[in-house]
Amino acid sequence: MPGLHAAIPAFGLALPEIVLAIGALALVLLGAIRGERSVNLVNGIALAILVLVGVLVMTRTGRATTFNGSFVQDDFAKFMKIAALVGSGVALAMSVDFWRGERVQRFEYAILILLSTLGMMMMISAGDLIALYLGLELMSLALYVVAAIHRDSVRATEAGLKYFVLGALSSGMLLYGASLVYGFTGSVQFPVIGAALRDHGSTGVIFGLVFIMAGLCFKISAVPFHMWTPDVYEGAPTPVTAFFAAAPKMAAMALATRVVITAFPGILLQWQQIIVFVSIASMALGAFAAIGQRNIKRLMAYSSIGHMGFALVGLAAGTPAGVQGVAIYMAIYLVMTLGTFAVILAMKRPDGYVETIEDLAGLGRTAPATAFVFAMLMFSLAGIPPLAGFFAKWYVFAAAVDAKLYTLAVIGVVTSVVSTYYYLRIVKLMYFDEPAEAFLPMATSLKIVSGLSGAFILLFWLWPAPLVTAATVAAKSLF
Repeated sequence: MPGLHAAIPAFGLALPEIVLAIGALALVLLGAIRGERSVNLVNGIALAILVLVGVLVMTRTGRATTFNGSFVQDDFAKFMKIAALVGSGVALAMSVDFWRGERVQRFEYAILILLSTLGMMMMISAGDLIALYLGLELMSLALYVVAAIHRDSVRATEAGLKYFVLGALSSGMLLYGASLVYGFTGSVQFPVIGAALRDHGSTGVIFGLVFIMAGLCFKISAVPFHMWTPDVYEGAPTPVTAFFAAAPKMAAMALATRVVITAFPGILLQWQQIIVFVSIASMALGAFAAIGQRNIKRLMAYSSIGHMGFALVGLAAGTPAGVQGVAIYMAIYLVMTLGTFAVILAMKRPDGYVETIEDLAGLGRTAPATAFVFAMLMFSLAGIPPLAGFFAKWYVFAAAVDAKLYTLAVIGVVTSVVSTYYYLRIVKLMYFDEPAEAFLPMATSLKIVSGLSGAFILLFWLWPAPLVTAATVAAKSLF
């Protein structure tokens, strides 16, 4: 039995993922037996599983690897997994009333969110190119189905199809890049690739890195692989858009960070150029393309592209301070995004949901509390002090300046100022325009999410230490 005993501790490291997988499969069985009557039960159990998995992740300490180095458990993985689980859990909780109101209650929705979250957790802990690809595909395949889950909606079906076609293309590019890197270094494991490239990087490896980064840029919707984002955000049902904007971004950014820092430290100057270009392009497009948008979900898509550009400013530094900046930025971005989508999900009138920015007119008079929280979220997304969004940008720009990337930091500040225009336009509409028809009362789950996110961004400056300390520990574990 020695082989069995050797295998048991290896599985123990991946206990949160194993619990999540078994839970998702059990819910498939429950849904198949009880049919659509099981929707509320499946949703409740799915949320409980996400909470349990979050507790298991928080009990992990130190650094260890298993499955021959394919699965890495460290403080960086712990930080990003908790962020991804929060994103998935809150998005699922916010969706319940929406689906009930639309009379489209499907037990598969919660199961697909669990399966995509399992893929995210595998991505965050990936220690080699094969684990990276398996995690990415598990997440993506579930997301393609979730985008088109409202089968009666032409927009949702179109969004799912666009996402699937472009996602398959990006997966092919990433796989081609991974095969090039394997061919030129003789290994799929990140540390071995890093050791092989310590002295110099061959042209073939750099080509492979470009293709891998193209695949990862698609997942975080960074320019020039952002083209799916506005259409999918607008077409998918709003709770699905909230999920897309939150959890998968955490996992993809974590994976991009781990890949470049652990597998390609020897060719820092080469991948730094790629990330600087992608970051500048994303910040610029996010700042200028959102100005003319009238649909709030489409505006949030361009906002998201811009914010991924800001997060990449930290990664471009390639230092522990830079990775710390990325971790802080993504955590604060997650809270701002979930809070914003809680308000967007509350934009409902007796004849149904509305999505245009003009529908928010006069919200300061018809729903003062909602308007105040939404205004704070907009100010924070714009990076106005002393809100949390300002500190998120402060950390990534400070890391870029420390790494002597002055031009990148200056462009970041300029595009941040430009993007302030469309956030302030929403605040102006809410407080200075004639009121439109009032929205229906907000669901309890949405009140809780918007209230907590509003409190977090307002009060972050009073006690930033827990998040900053956790991000610092997470960043150090990669170096």
